[in-house]
Amino acid sequence: MSKKLIRLVDCCMAFDGELVLDHMNLYINDSEFLTLLGPSGCGKTTTLRIIGGFITPTSGEVLFDSVRMNDIPPHLRQVNTVFQRYALFPHLNVFENVAFGLRIPKTVEEGGKKRKVKLPEAEIRQRVLEMLEVVSLKGFEHRRSSELSGGQQQRVAIARALVNRPKVLLLDEPLGALDLRLRKDMQNELKRIQQQLGITFIYVTHDQEEALAMSDTIVVMDQGRIQQIGTPEDIYNEPKNAFVADFIGESNILDGIMHEDFVVEFFNRKFKCLDKGFAPMEPVDVVIRPEDIDIVPQEEGQLRGVVTAVTFKGVHYDTIVDFKGFKWLIQTTDYHPEGETIGIILNPDDIHIMHKSEYSGMFGDYSSYSEEYEEMDEASEEAPDHEK
Repeated sequence: MSKKLIRLVDCCMAFDGELVLDHMNLYINDSEFLTLLGPSGCGKTTTLRIIGGFITPTSGEVLFDSVRMNDIPPHLRQVNTVFQRYALFPHLNVFENVAFGLRIPKTVEEGGKKRKVKLPEAEIRQRVLEMLEVVSLKGFEHRRSSELSGGQQQRVAIARALVNRPKVLLLDEPLGALDLRLRKDMQNELKRIQQQLGITFIYVTHDQEEALAMSDTIVVMDQGRIQQIGTPEDIYNEPKNAFVADFIGESNILDGIMHEDFVVEFFNRKFKCLDKGFAPMEPVDVVIRPEDIDIVPQEEGQLRGVVTAVTFKGVHYDTIVDFKGFKWLIQTTDYHPEGETIGIILNPDDIHIMHKSEYSGMFGDYSSYSEEYEEMDEASEEAPDHEK
């Protein structure tokens, strides 16, 4: 059984009277890769800063190995942080950037007296070279940081954080400044480094793909509250509410009625599903992932709709289909032109049932699909927001 390394107990955080973290309860296991995932302003960076000791929660407790850490400053915690801006020293080479923290004398107490102790130069060299090998920068020790690519600079920042041998590494959207291909490469690298060293990584991102690709555990947050905790598979396949279903991947989210165990109604038609435990005739949210929908000739379909928009995505087409005024997203490798009437088949395991929540009715209709794409393009050109 995994050991609980960090616990946040009923933690709240307020800035200028505004509650940005609302009674958070969370534990993080030793040697776990845990990701805090959510939109800007959801409280994920605030949570990371509380764990790192950069801010103190308004109320609640922060426990590290069952020891209360609320008032312990960052430099006395066994934690290091990698930020989106790597803050490397441009006048130092790679070796000296990584060695910087090791050259700072440490205070030790012996016989009731405190004294400063420096690491021997031979040990510093050994630890730096070992860490450069871990981050695949062996042979780069004499390069200046200004001569490195963005991905290499990030590796130097990670090596500098890990060379002090922390128990926990905090990563605050460290891939945000990299291009798409390099981000994907670094996702694999971060997971490899975490598994090789066996220490706890706590990662903050708004990018669902990063979270799904790297994490052992994902914590989905919104409005300062945890919405769901689980493995990537659990979060994707069994979302707890409409917010999680919409934020993790694409989802068609419909109003339904649970007639009985394994039977749900939507669009005035009953469908078999795999869900149970709901009250008879309970109103529910029905989630159908775009990739799970099978397109068939209209006469063979359980439902029929008209294609209203098609976008080529490389490996598939994003196809918007109007079903009785509600627009669905279907992802398919087959091209269906605008105006075509199609049928669809839904198998029981394609249908996921959720209890109604405060997010019901807010997501899942792709009527404004083209506008959403335009907003995403505009947002990508803007400078990234900074969370509180």
